[in-house]
Amino acid sequence: MALATRPDQTKPAIPMKGTGPGLFGIRRRNRSRLVIAVLLSLVSLGPLLYMLSLSFQPNGGLLGATVLIPTHPTVQNYVQAWTENSFSRYFVNSLIVSVATVVITVVFASLAAFAFARYKFPLKELIFYVFLASLAVPNLLLLIPQFLLMDRLHLLDSLFGLVLLYVASNLPFTIFLLRGFFEAIPREYEESFRLDGAGTLRVLVSLIVPLSLPAVAVVSMFIFSAAWDEFPVALTMINSGSHYTLPVGLADFIGVHTVAWGPFFAASVIATVPVIVVFLISLRWFRSGVSLGAIR
Repeated sequence: MALATRPDQTKPAIPMKGTGPGLFGIRRRNRSRLVIAVLLSLVSLGPLLYMLSLSFQPNGGLLGATVLIPTHPTVQNYVQAWTENSFSRYFVNSLIVSVATVVITVVFASLAAFAFARYKFPLKELIFYVFLASLAVPNLLLLIPQFLLMDRLHLLDSLFGLVLLYVASNLPFTIFLLRGFFEAIPREYEESFRLDGAGTLRVLVSLIVPLSLPAVAVVSMFIFSAAWDEFPVALTMINSGSHYTLPVGLADFIGVHTVAWGPFFAASVIATVPVIVVFLISLRWFRSGVSLGAIR
């Protein structure tokens, strides 16, 4: 006897509240995230856009400017900023100090992180945690001891002394981050390299560092930004105008009674360009580096 079949009584699924399409095709539950992201973007980009607008305003109508797009834009502020007050010299000094700080910090931090990640030696963890503890000390508290140290080493008013101080302040964080990446690389890769006759330095340069490029890119960007924007240490250690870095040199646009606002804003825009360029160059590895670091 044939069995009678019942029609399918399954009810269609009712979409949950807040999961339907919303603004720009995005689900409604994500609408608040989009609004928050837009607001934060406006808060972050608003001052930069306003500074860019003021840098193209003529000096006469600068303080009274209320619109974002200049009515009579001019590039005279940029010409004046670059040619006056030795701004170009300050720019080159900052570039030398920042690049040297990145290179020296990454080289020494890679060696130290490789030792902490792959070797066993007495007091290994204690030394590592001493490095981490130094991150809790504000740099301003070390300003006077650093000044006395640089004075005894005859490195005051020297770009090289400034680089040494920047390297010392960036080493702990760089070692901490690179050690986590180096430890995540399988030891089998290193063993195969050593079977081919590779030494420790070749393993580090040809294997460990290339596999850790996301971490190297992230720390390089942070180190460059920190060295480029640093002000208190440079102001304390550098005395002669020929050795001023960019943050210290920007103060020359501020006079006793007047401020050259147009060139000042133009110089500020120029000062932000290298940081943006470095970020865009390292953006390829930045996303993967941050995400992998969070997972570890």
